[in-house]
Amino acid sequence: MTSHPDLPLPDVQGAFRERGYVASGPLSTALTLVTALGRPLLLEGPAGVGKTEAAKTLSLALGTRLIRLQCYEGLDAQSALYEWNYPRQLLRLRQSELRGTAQSNGETDLYGPEFLLRRPLLEAISQPVAPVLLIDEVDRADDAFEAFLLELLAEWQISIPELGTVSAVTRPHVILTSNRARELSDALRRRCLYLWVDYPSPEEELQIIHSRLPHVREALARQVGAAVSYLRGLPLSKAPGVAETLDWAEALTLLHQDALTPQVVQDTLGCVLKLREDQQLVGLNVQALVGAAMRGM
Repeated sequence: MTSHPDLPLPDVQGAFRERGYVASGPLSTALTLVTALGRPLLLEGPAGVGKTEAAKTLSLALGTRLIRLQCYEGLDAQSALYEWNYPRQLLRLRQSELRGTAQSNGETDLYGPEFLLRRPLLEAISQPVAPVLLIDEVDRADDAFEAFLLELLAEWQISIPELGTVSAVTRPHVILTSNRARELSDALRRRCLYLWVDYPSPEEELQIIHSRLPHVREALARQVGAAVSYLRGLPLSKAPGVAETLDWAEALTLLHQDALTPQVVQDTLGCVLKLREDQQLVGLNVQALVGAAMRGM
């Protein structure tokens, strides 16, 4: 198994910023260590703070492939590793029967590599150049799948009964994300580097807006950043993430709005809040929201 190519250490933040991602110092350091130490990184935090996007940007910065495993309740190891191409196997079997080919000729061997469908985990360890393996929302999978991951992350090999043991060609750069829907085991945490990723500060959010949407005017960008920061301080059921901030700033620009007013907020609130109850709560606090936006200028 070959070693990792190092991510250039001097300017991880710069490499990310060139691709529109404003990475904090701790995140830049953690991502550097992923490539230098070959250790998985667990990014935990609320939804919408850029955990998944960090893995995507890392793959771009390294110039390597991103392979994503989206976790969900009921996900099993088989679905994440491999499947057999049953239609192709059946076709081969029928062709052999029609030709009267003897099984001893090997043509009816239905469990060769050509019939194997690689799912994300097997695909990740089969690459000649180390990819970024994103195991997204691992907290949505159950304990049994988490236990399986422990073995894979430790050994970097899997056993396919019909083919034998498959070892990693190169060890992937592994990013796991969790929204903390449930607690992960201590065993998984011990195998990973760890970073809590929180919502950006108003200053960081302003940098993100400028990085992703350079055409948005400075005053409007500051108002949107301050307004979203205020919203996150309310007892909302679903606080807005960075994507909602960008959607709001983009929508206001397209609508030729230069400032947040109570009416503008009411008209565009669907860009940033996606639950009726949250919108109703903000409707009761719209003047305070506009005031917070003005103070952010």
